[in-house]
Amino acid sequence: MDKTPSAPSIDEYLRQRLMPVEGSIPQIQGIEMYGNSVPAGTVGGDLFEYINFQQRYDIDARIRRAHTLSEEFLEPLRPGALPRNSVDDHVEWLKLNPNYKPELEACYREAKSSEQVRVADNLQALYTMAGVLLVDAQGHGIISAKIASTVHDTFHALMLAELDRRGRTTPELFQNINLRLAQSVTARNALGRTTGQNAREIATMLYGEIHPHGYFRFVNFGHPPPLVFSAEYRKFMKIATGQMVQFLALGLQIPEDHPDRKRYFSMEPRDPKIASPDVAELTLMSPGDILFLYTDGVHDGYDEREHQELEEVVRKHYRESAKALCNALLEHAVRQDDIRKQNGELDLIDDKTVFIIKRT
Repeated sequence: MDKTPSAPSIDEYLRQRLMPVEGSIPQIQGIEMYGNSVPAGTVGGDLFEYINFQQRYDIDARIRRAHTLSEEFLEPLRPGALPRNSVDDHVEWLKLNPNYKPELEACYREAKSSEQVRVADNLQALYTMAGVLLVDAQGHGIISAKIASTVHDTFHALMLAELDRRGRTTPELFQNINLRLAQSVTARNALGRTTGQNAREIATMLYGEIHPHGYFRFVNFGHPPPLVFSAEYRKFMKIATGQMVQFLALGLQIPEDHPDRKRYFSMEPRDPKIASPDVAELTLMSPGDILFLYTDGVHDGYDEREHQELEEVVRKHYRESAKALCNALLEHAVRQDDIRKQNGELDLIDDKTVFIIKRT
């Protein structure tokens, strides 16, 4: 008798959700990339994902829709007809205003039509770029995995809205993720913290977009900073701090000018909302150069001894594939955990993620 396959355990389900498959690795001209994770337990709080725009979204269909809407927005609604779209709906509202003038409709329709032309242009760029999402929920285990999953789901829901509205990611997406993870004054929030608890259940996030020839733009919420390895000099290069804008971990800081600012706890005031200058930029200058992204289970970004040891591993394997280098770095991190176990330093063991972007 055939047996119905048993449902996966919660650990198995979350582990599968937090791990991408190799078939989703984007193909970008001049770029090789690979990432992997090793949880500290059966499931961990690290998440990384390739954002393969061509595979995940029907870019052609989105561009066609943007052009169709651009033309439709220009067409006045026939008398008595129901609104076809958001522009028709807004025009009908305009007509209720006693100061309404017909030229207002024409100007509004032209502006909204132009917006859709820009959306189509922005979508065109998705053919030659890819995204990468790294999330590290503090601690490890089911609760941390659930927090990482919350960030993942929020990110993708907001991404759909961004592509519909603008055809690309904007700082507003990350501001909304940050708010989703903030601690509500009056309601249960995503992390479930209370004012009487030590705010341990937090998550860091780094999202970046990779363009041909090694151009990388990213936003960083409390995540360890990327490292750039020069194939020419065979070492990690120093990066000017001005290029490495970093916010606090997700949900800890709400900008002063946000309309819901008083509805959330914030560790300290922050200047106005995230803007384009807050998106950091790095470039892999020469073939063989490597961008190394990681979580703090591999390196906290500050320990000099760890830094030197990781540099030595990269120096030994930098000529190999991105996958081989990623695995070598993870194997090194696992060996370090073995030493910690022998020394009784179990509290220092954490989930480990490495993501390698290599210019070919």
